[in-house]
Amino acid sequence: MKSMHKLDINLVEMTMDVMKYTINRISNTNPDLGAPKTEEKLLELVGDTVTENGIGGEKALALFKDVLVKATVPVDHPKNFAFVPASPTRASILFDLITSASSIHGAYWMEGAGAIFCENRAMEWLVSLTGLPETAFGVFTSGGTSANLSALVAARQTWRDKKEERKVLRSLLLTSKSAHSSVKSMANVIDADVIAIGYEDDKMTGKMVKEAVDNLSEIDRKRLFAVVATAGTTNAGIIDDLQGISQICSEEDLWLHVDAAYGGGALAAPSVKHRFAGIENADSITIDPHKWLFSPYDCGAVIYRDMELAEKAHSQKGPYLSIFKDEGAYGFNPADYQIQLTRRVRGLPLWFSLAMHGTKRYQQAIERGLELAQIAERHIDAMDFVEIVRPVSLSCVLFRRKGWSAEDYREWTYRNHKEGFALVTPTQWRNKETGEHETVARFCFINPDTTQDDIVSVLHSMHLD
Repeated sequence: MKSMHKLDINLVEMTMDVMKYTINRISNTNPDLGAPKTEEKLLELVGDTVTENGIGGEKALALFKDVLVKATVPVDHPKNFAFVPASPTRASILFDLITSASSIHGAYWMEGAGAIFCENRAMEWLVSLTGLPETAFGVFTSGGTSANLSALVAARQTWRDKKEERKVLRSLLLTSKSAHSSVKSMANVIDADVIAIGYEDDKMTGKMVKEAVDNLSEIDRKRLFAVVATAGTTNAGIIDDLQGISQICSEEDLWLHVDAAYGGGALAAPSVKHRFAGIENADSITIDPHKWLFSPYDCGAVIYRDMELAEKAHSQKGPYLSIFKDEGAYGFNPADYQIQLTRRVRGLPLWFSLAMHGTKRYQQAIERGLELAQIAERHIDAMDFVEIVRPVSLSCVLFRRKGWSAEDYREWTYRNHKEGFALVTPTQWRNKETGEHETVARFCFINPDTTQDDIVSVLHSMHLD
């Protein structure tokens, strides 16, 4: 039986087909806006693809190109404004191919020194944006959820190491009601309780945190180990009072983690960097390069003020791992600072794109996302059938279509998506006048190739009879 690892003419031809598809996709500035189909429908269209003898690479690739990829939504579509989209540079996409083709294990320096070296250069730039001390550093993760979990594990371990009695206490953290869902989810993973304060439409302030701490029972105060602030909420781009919160955390000896998974890219934008004042006081920070730093999925990052604390929490021990800590293999080991042992060098595409384009081009691209949000706000203000719900924050725009119900927003979303025109999803927002939650529309701008005409055309689609 022929080995599937053998290099032969069929593999060479398949390589050419894959590269042709890749080049065509990267060259496409306006890809089709695919839409999902049910699993039953997809099975009907493609049939069984995993069989005893295989269906052949040519057929599998054809099924992907002709059917399966059309049942996906490209995150880099210029009129994809839903959730937090992405827009990886073409340079980073190409180097993602190289990253996979190079088969590098990125957990330890012994195996991945050259690639980890490159990741670390990109990480140095990220850390420099935060204003943390020069001794601060970080590692690339699979995304914000993994980064948040890694930070919380380090925070709690540090808290427990300070007092023996804490090792038997169920831990507790404070965050805001607008915090990303992963904060509460990861607290569940580490078996910690969460107290969410404030409202989802307001930033969390130092005063709120101080009042929350003061109102804790004696036992809950003993259980409290961290505060998680947000620098750019997913729903509205709100940045918490990082300066005030960091002061309270310092006074109360609490770990401050800042979730800047979405908003952290804006640290590179001079026009808004002042809004992040206080982030330099954090003990750990999450940033997702696959969001506003134009990397392919999946690429997150966790940054620590004190790397030794992270290493104490995460470094794994085992007889099969001891060689990696040997002096002969000395170097930076990413596995020591986050939850993953097996790890691809997912920071390489970011490094290559930064090396190719330079940080100034990144700054310009991020500023464009901020500008697009301001353009959208101006057009909404000039139209009589829509109105702004709250002032624009970062690249998020919340607005309502006057007179619409929740079902109207849903129908509009599905109609535009089905027609391959745009993907703009609704969200929920608290009406401060009534105190009730209402359905509104939401733009999130990441892609610098989005145009003013794209924005206007989407807004006009709300005015159709």
